[in-house]
Amino acid sequence: MSPMTLAELVPVLQVAIGPVILVSGVGLLLLTMTNRLGRILDRTRLLVRERRAAGGDEGRLISAQLEILGRRARLVRTAITLATLSVLLASALVILLFLTALLRVEVAAALALLFAACMASLIAGLVWFLRDIHLSLVALQLEVEAVGREP
Repeated sequence: MSPMTLAELVPVLQVAIGPVILVSGVGLLLLTMTNRLGRILDRTRLLVRERRAAGGDEGRLISAQLEILGRRARLVRTAITLATLSVLLASALVILLFLTALLRVEVAAALALLFAACMASLIAGLVWFLRDIHLSLVALQLEVEAVGREP
């Protein structure tokens, strides 16, 4: 087997740029998701302290918010897991692209499957992230309604 020439390597590099850019973009999404998870955890800790001192209607409102925050944390954790899986699949795609060129084997079906799995994982992660955003608005609505009921 002869070594790859530069003329053979350049097209592989060009094709590999797409998944590499995807890794960078999903990295920024992961940063956003982990920041959001951190805020959820911080808010949960704060409400747990407040719940210990609260009673009556206020205690029930805080308990409802804590339940929502727990659901949100699980949603964001799943979104982070799926986005991370997307990055891992994109990385595997780049490696397979280079191995395909280096070993001169044809694995187009595997490349297509990896790409489809990468995109499906990213889409699923974004759907879970949107579910968290929706749920955060439900929690906000609870707070707004509680303020409206105050004497």
